[in-house]
Amino acid sequence: MSPLSHARQQGAVLFIALIVLVAMSLAGIALVRGVDSTNLIAGNLAFRQGATLGGDWGVEQARAWLNGLSATPETLYDDVPGRYYAAMQTGLDYTGTDPSALDFDWDGSSFDAGADPAGNSVRYVIHRMCELAGNPGSVNCVRTTTGGTSTGTKGGATYGGAALPSTSQIYYRVTARVTGPRNTVSYVQVMLN
Repeated sequence: MSPLSHARQQGAVLFIALIVLVAMSLAGIALVRGVDSTNLIAGNLAFRQGATLGGDWGVEQARAWLNGLSATPETLYDDVPGRYYAAMQTGLDYTGTDPSALDFDWDGSSFDAGADPAGNSVRYVIHRMCELAGNPGSVNCVRTTTGGTSTGTKGGATYGGAALPSTSQIYYRVTARVTGPRNTVSYVQVMLN
């Protein structure tokens, strides 16, 4: 090799090494950002799942309150403002995402159940599934009927030919809203009877 061609080749390797180094640096930065995004998404999903579990806790609080009043059903004929409504109040938007519906006022019309065991803030509201407040015997309500018939045993759960008495229960809709860290908001809605 002549000394002139040898001098031209000495800088080419350095130039290629710098290009490879820049490309590897960019790939490393992209990898770190991707891992950060994945961790952020996984964390948000964990917070949402925790908030959903808090909604179950709120529903259990509402169920316990309803069970405490079941001995005196007359107390459920009228509203208990901020916790219980004796009518189903159709057309409400609990999440605030439907522009054609009336937004539900979570601060003024629901019960603050406090913090769940994970520290999430839980609020709930109970609606009796009736068109109007009052005695369920005189208003139209969503009900379930169980038991047999008095004239026969076909299709009824009976023993020895006597039909079981028919019972009717009213449905209650419990809606819980859970607010957690990182602006996590979760809604859980359950029908009870």
